[in-house]
Amino acid sequence: MKLIAICSALVILSTRAPALVVETNFEGASAADVKIDESAHSVSFRPAGDPMRGWPCWWYFKVSDLKPDETLTLRLRGSSALMPRSEPKAPLAASWAMPDQATYSTDGKTWLHTEPGKREKEWMIYTLKPGAASAFVAWGPPYTPETATEFVRAMSAKSPHAKAQELCQSRGGRPVPMLRVAEGDRPVEKRFGVWVEARQHAWESGSSWVAQGFTEWLLGAEADAAWLRQHAEIFIVPVMDVDNTAAGNGGKDELPQDHNRDWSDAPHWTEVATAQRKIGDWVKQGRMDVFLDLHNPAPGDKKAFFYALPADLMKEPMLGLRDHFIQVATQRIGEVFPMLDAPKNDGPKYHPLWRQISGTWVSMNGNPHTVGVCLETSWNTPSSTTTGYRSVGTRLASAVRAYLGERPVR
Repeated sequence: MKLIAICSALVILSTRAPALVVETNFEGASAADVKIDESAHSVSFRPAGDPMRGWPCWWYFKVSDLKPDETLTLRLRGSSALMPRSEPKAPLAASWAMPDQATYSTDGKTWLHTEPGKREKEWMIYTLKPGAASAFVAWGPPYTPETATEFVRAMSAKSPHAKAQELCQSRGGRPVPMLRVAEGDRPVEKRFGVWVEARQHAWESGSSWVAQGFTEWLLGAEADAAWLRQHAEIFIVPVMDVDNTAAGNGGKDELPQDHNRDWSDAPHWTEVATAQRKIGDWVKQGRMDVFLDLHNPAPGDKKAFFYALPADLMKEPMLGLRDHFIQVATQRIGEVFPMLDAPKNDGPKYHPLWRQISGTWVSMNGNPHTVGVCLETSWNTPSSTTTGYRSVGTRLASAVRAYLGERPVR
């Protein structure tokens, strides 16, 4: 309620409802061209990502001064920014910013789907009734660098077998949280090497939730999880591109190149260079066993799948081991999340910089027995929730255990 002076002697209470407030002053937030329509109880907006820092498809903001019994309408348009790599110059296709169902939360912790949105020409319209005075709304369930830091610290405090570490400091001066997991006194040179990383593309938030599910299973009470901890050294990086994730940028196709095109002899990004050195140490020790790069795919990909090198670019035993691991993981993940039966190929027909993609780099620079793959978990399905993503992670972790259980123990 607001005090309004009438003439010089009379003060009355206004009955006007408080105006909606949109906030973007927090980590990972992104919204541009915001317009509030009080009468329709709606917010119109676009993603605000810098196209020089990747695809502007991620959006995330807070709406306050809601009435608990009212419906909030979100009116989304795609970014109008011209993409620097496109010829001729054109905006990113709006479908990348328009999930079938948006995501919302009233506490910033529990994330729910809205009802399916409705496409009206250039607009995607979502409606929700949060039942609270404020709500966070987003393209998908956010997972910021702060979330990653809190998670690795919590796991380190929970388990004596986990240690919170930093992969490095980013070019923007941010820490890149990492968790090391190993149980018992087995020497490191006799342990399998397992590397798990997510968010080389900052907008693909679901991949971090997959990494979290992997970690939760790994540090759980199951005998299989204990076996993996006792026989392997596992590093997990929930967010690789911390700078773009924190700023609300997309990361994909940024300049000079995105993180997953940077695995060269002279990488631009500190995160990539540091990961290469650590993986290179494992290769020298002959124990680069499993490399998992976690992503989210295109809007129309309704089933999860693996990306892997074409068979004609690989040699044995790497090819047979890689295919066997994919078979084991596909079967397990497919029990909880829609999954393609066979992997898709990257390689020279996929991208001009295919040799600089992380899974390819690891395979080409690894040991003869190295398995290096990318898992793409669908973001545009009813199962694309924190629960669904984490279930993929648990099954992926159990597949690593099953696969390594068949390998000779060092």
